Amino acid sequence: MIKILPLFNSEENLVKALKRAEPKAQRQLYDKYAARMLAVCRRYVMDDMEAEDVMIGGFMKVFEKMEQFKSEGSFEGWVRRIMVNEALMAVRKNKGKETDYDTNEMEQLPDCQWADQNLEANDLMKIIETLPAGYQTIFNLYAIEGYSHAEIAQTLGITESTSKSQLHRARGWLQEKITLIEKNTRRRFGTDSTINFATGL
Repeated sequence: MIKILPLFNSEENLVKALKRAEPKAQRQLYDKYAARMLAVCRRYVMDDMEAEDVMIGGFMKVFEKMEQFKSEGSFEGWVRRIMVNEALMAVRKNKGKETDYDTNEMEQLPDCQWADQNLEANDLMKIIETLPAGYQTIFNLYAIEGYSHAEIAQTLGITESTSKSQLHRARGWLQEKITLIEKNTRRRFGTDSTINFATGL
């Protein structure tokens, strides 16, 4: 089988072609990053079709803003930031009670220390998706995207203390869910059983 090599075989050449707005370069960028960037958008936008729309809008923004990329740091990281910003714009546009960042919803929830639960990354992501949308957004931005509380506050239009308190509660929520799943798993399959999300636990 003949392997088709990418037209632009280095990131530097790809970036230069993107800055010239070459359609082939744009297509190559899309093919290279679409799956990963859709996963990024899906963390913030729960609807699959809307997440895909956000991703496409994100790529359009990448193409428009290519001159702003100064080849300092990771190009993929720069693209990812644009995708996150597009997703957050969609979240703000559709903002309802479930994306409120007030501190009332989980006021009584204890904040447990984050423990090593021997979970696979995909399993942990499934648990993260059970967070209320506002807490999920802050947890994703801080723990996955690497935003600081100052950046989160500026991006979401909240205070740093609100960001910190919501992360605090999100961690407690996740710890509680993990503990419950592990207890249910042990009850059904024995003390040495591991969590298997295929069973719905």
